[in-house]
Amino acid sequence: MHPLNFLTRRAFLRDTAAGMGLAAFATLAGRASEGRPNARPTSGQPGVIQPHHAPKAKRVIWLYMAGGMSHLESFDYKPQLARLSGQGMPESFTRGQPIAQLQGQQLRCFGPQHPFRRWGQSGQEIAEIFPHIGSIADDICIVRSLKTDAINHDPAHTFMNTGTTISGRPAMGSWLSYGLGCEADDLPAFCVLTSTGRYGQSQPIAQRQWSAGFLPSRHQGIHLRGTGDPVLYLSNPQGVDQERQRDVVDAVQQLNRLHDGVVDDPEIATRISQYEMAFRMQTSVPSLRDFAQESQATLRSYGISGPDGSFGANCLMARRLAERGVRFIQLYHRDWDHHGSVKDHMRGSASEVDQATAALVKDLKARGMLDDTLLVFSSEFGRTPMAQGNGRDHHMKGFSLWLAGGGIKGGMSYGNTDELGYNAVDPIVTVHDLHATMLHLLGIDHLRLTFRFQSRDFRLTDVFGNVVDEILA
Repeated sequence: MHPLNFLTRRAFLRDTAAGMGLAAFATLAGRASEGRPNARPTSGQPGVIQPHHAPKAKRVIWLYMAGGMSHLESFDYKPQLARLSGQGMPESFTRGQPIAQLQGQQLRCFGPQHPFRRWGQSGQEIAEIFPHIGSIADDICIVRSLKTDAINHDPAHTFMNTGTTISGRPAMGSWLSYGLGCEADDLPAFCVLTSTGRYGQSQPIAQRQWSAGFLPSRHQGIHLRGTGDPVLYLSNPQGVDQERQRDVVDAVQQLNRLHDGVVDDPEIATRISQYEMAFRMQTSVPSLRDFAQESQATLRSYGISGPDGSFGANCLMARRLAERGVRFIQLYHRDWDHHGSVKDHMRGSASEVDQATAALVKDLKARGMLDDTLLVFSSEFGRTPMAQGNGRDHHMKGFSLWLAGGGIKGGMSYGNTDELGYNAVDPIVTVHDLHATMLHLLGIDHLRLTFRFQSRDFRLTDVFGNVVDEILA
């Protein structure tokens, strides 16, 4: 290549990239120069696509019961399993099937450890240890025929979040941030909150579960901590006020733009946008935890007294994030790995999430937000109908979840497992089907939201997935 041609192209890239970046930056800096450095912006962050069809939901709140909640003590009552409790598990169910820690052991049926009852006008069967969720039975759709591809926690989390057991792919929240953007300009599109209970083995949740994978890194989830600093390294150092911080950010941004004009690296553009986002979050994130704005009746409904990092506090935070335009909000509660004492531990774990879960649904409904908010309540897999002492092992062949809100038909159950709760039976719902359905409700054709990486067009549902039309309102 002739040197003059090279210099001309380099100069063009530098001048146009810097020019567009400075124009955008001038708008942002203008907010501060007007004496309103913390003014609430409203422009949002656009995505790369327009919805393919009219969306029913604008946002997702995913309540994730990490560890593998037993469907047999929650949403899938099996009287035949109760009758066979203590007897040998029929080999016709288990022969040649993948089994986790029970491999090679004598397999015995283990009946449901808590009674079920019918709730609401719809008469949905839900375990009595979930009375508050029972009170919203007419608002939720229980799917009892889910199956997954992974039998151990980490790959099952990865599969549920990214549509593959291969680590390093984008999480669903990152896909939505990339595709649809965010309605907020002072908060990320994808936020994650975690809480830990007292009744099960608290399996670790790796940060890669909310990774952007091969998508631009600005689409990764941001972990908001329940106690202490909500976001690490977000606060100003001691002695640095907001005006001085603004000067530092301005200087760093100008240097980044100069470097971007030379190398034209997309990750520098990400760095520029994230520095600006972090500056705005210094005000927006602390205000999220100002529960003084909430009524005492609201706090009581969630079973909390303040922002204490509990699942209940995180549910209220989720509503506040949704109000502020966050696209995808995921709450992990790590308390559901019940290899032993499943009766007592399921009762305890249920008590930690039941009230706040129902309060969130009712709160959204009272504020007119449930119609355009899609809620999901799920685990990464279920638990075995076979006993593991007085607990249950991991199970991937059949388990339950429920959905509510934007575009979901409430007060219904869909699918089933066999009479012992082992295999999902027709109509089977795969994780890919779940993802395709969720994207559909958000206005996205799952076949058309793609990203080219390593010479291949990737999508959340890979080469699978069908929309479950029967559960749509």
